[in-house]
Order: sequence, then structure tokens, then C-alpha cells
Amino acid sequence: MLTRALSRLGILCACSLAIPALAQNSLNVVSWDGAYVKSQILGFIRPYEEAAGIRVNVLEYGGGIEEIRRQVRSWNVSWDVVDLELFDAIRACEEGLLETIDPDSLPPAPDGTPARRDFISVSLMPCGVGNVVGSTVVSYHRDRIDRAPEKLADFFNLRDFPGRRGMRRSPQGNLEWALIADGVQREDVYRVLSTDEGLDRAFAMLSSIKPAIDWWRSGEEAIRMLETGQVAMSSVYSGRIHDAVARGEALAILWDHQVWFYDVWSVPRNGRNTAQAMDFIRFATSTESLAAQANHIPYGPVRRSSMPLVKEDMRKILPTTETHLATAIELDAQWWSDNMDRINIRFQRWLQRPVMVPRQLPR
Repeated sequence: MLTRALSRLGILCACSLAIPALAQNSLNVVSWDGAYVKSQILGFIRPYEEAAGIRVNVLEYGGGIEEIRRQVRSWNVSWDVVDLELFDAIRACEEGLLETIDPDSLPPAPDGTPARRDFISVSLMPCGVGNVVGSTVVSYHRDRIDRAPEKLADFFNLRDFPGRRGMRRSPQGNLEWALIADGVQREDVYRVLSTDEGLDRAFAMLSSIKPAIDWWRSGEEAIRMLETGQVAMSSVYSGRIHDAVARGEALAILWDHQVWFYDVWSVPRNGRNTAQAMDFIRFATSTESLAAQANHIPYGPVRRSSMPLVKEDMRKILPTTETHLATAIELDAQWWSDNMDRINIRFQRWLQRPVMVPRQLPR
């Protein structure tokens, strides 16, 4: 019986020791969808799998930190690495939901320049490492519109530019555009939006087109609305247009007052694969990896050393070109981190409020 008992104990010990080893054989990386996640898979996720000898499971989500908060607080963390919008990363970091990341642990540029000096400064934060400079623009289908918009205000002009509008189901970016369309200068947007009167003004502008809005939650959904003709124009992530055009869709971009932003890689606290997650981030944010992603989707790499490795045809359509930045708005991540919860409550209530449909509303 003693031998049998020891045998059972040995089996149990072997099983318990095997669990951490198995956990290191895969990594759960959470990102977005469509052409964006495709650029990551082809750019550096598959190369990382080959180099590290592990399986990377890519999980798609729609943004936000609610799920991270739930997992971390319950110590039941299944997301190892998450691609976060910068304002969400700031919020999650301030709540203690993310691991800190030492910039000195990141690989230097090929010429030896330390990561701290090679990265665009704002893309390095205590709990995250930047990966791309993205952009939200207005897009339309050339074959399904009678008159192409020339400025952002045309998006809010249903009389001269009839048709439905696609917008992300979020106040972020939409409120900035509403104020611009109402005559606010781009350098004054966040000052005006910080006042009750400015917020009222932005919501009033959105209300003027609310009956014509179809809301989207993912970048792929926005592209689909344009491809099928469900909407005449839509806000959309600029990099997704390149992939759609490559498939033969006649989509075009209106760059006027694009809203550009940063995404960062972060690691939730209390996870089992923290060391492997950090290793992945170091690989994914190397000079070569960021350039490889930019060669699959036209988003700006956040390392200066990556730009020379980006193909010339892709460089011309990055949101960070001098021409495209002429009227651009930089999304104020800190402002949204401080104000998102308060404004989102009002936004959700506004969504539920019925509006009168004008007789001339385009279908």
C-alpha cells in the first residue's frame, strides 16, 4: 500500500510540475481584427512562433479594459499580451492592471541606438510599448457616391452629400469631428470639449445626423459597410483601406482632419506567462518587426530606425506623411483617459434617445 501511495504521489507531483511547462508552450495575444491583425501575423507573429518554438493564439476583441479588469481582479488571467489604444493603456496602468515594462529591456536599433532614443517618446509608457501610429479617416466608395467629399464638414452635410454614415460606436474621435465640423479650430478642440457648453455643442452636431448613422464596433465591420453600399461614407481606420483596395474595392480616403493615435502592447498583471509575454513584446517591437508590419498595412512604425525598411509605396500612404498631417488632430490620450468614463455615460444615454427623422433623410 505504501508503494502504491508513493506511486500515486509521484504521479500527482509529475502532473503539477507539467502544468507550468505546458503553459509556456503557447501564448494568448489579444488584438483587433481584419487587415490589422493580418499585418501582425504576417509581420512578426509567425516569425516569433518559429523563433521561440511556441504557438501564439491570436484572440480578437473590440477594445476597452473591462475584460482585463475582470481577469486581473479575479486572478484568472488568460490574456497574456494585449494591443491597447493608448488612452486605455493609461487608464489600465493607473488602476494597477498592467505589468510595468522597462524601456531598457527593449532591443536597440540596428546601429546600437538605445530603444529610449529610437522610439517616438510618447509611445513608451510605464505599462506599454508602442507599435503603430494609426489613424481614423473618412472613407467612401468611388462607385457608390455621386459627389466626393472634400472636407470633413461634408460628412455632416446630409443635404449636399446624401446617404447614410458609418461611425464607430464610441464618443472618442466622433466628438472631435463634430466640433471641427461646427467650426472649432483643431488646436482648440480639447479646450472646447472640456467645457459643458463645448460638450453640448458636439452632441448637438452629432444629433443633426444621428438618424442617418449606422454604428460599427470593429474596423472590419466599417469596411464591410462601405463595400456593400450600406453607407455612403464612414469613419474607418486608414490602414484598412489599403487591404480593401488590394481586393479590388474602389475605396478612397478623405484625409482632412484625420484623427491619429497610438496603439501599445501591454501585459495584464497576475498572469502565468509574464516572462514569455515580455519576450514576445521585445520581438514584436524590434526595428525589423515594426517595419515588417508597416509593409503589410500602412500605419506608421513608432521606431525611427524602422522607417528606412518600409517600402516606398507604403511610406506614401502612411498617416504620418507631411501632407496627411497638415490638418490632422492628435488624439489626446491623457484627456480621454481622464474623461472617458464620464463622457461615455452621456454617450450611451444619447444613443438610446430617439430623434425625429427629417422628411428628406436619405435612405
